[in-house]
Amino acid sequence: MTNASAKKLLKNREALEEIHRHLWIESEKAGYDIGFEKASVDWLEKFSKAWMDYHMPKRKSSPRKRSAAKI
Repeated sequence: MTNASAKKLLKNREALEEIHRHLWIESEKAGYDIGFEKASVDWLEKFSKAWMDYHMPKRKSSPRKRSAAKI
């Protein structure tokens, strides 16, 4: 993941909700608050690609229509 992609995700409200959910789950497993930074790095490495593929699919551009030739 590029830094630009990570920055874009960290500004996305839905992605932030997922990171906070990940923070809660991983903190519960660890028995202490792991902190947002650690949770966000972990989520970005493990889950961001699948999340982006599902929530932000790349749009295939439609072929351009050719203009009719003038007669």
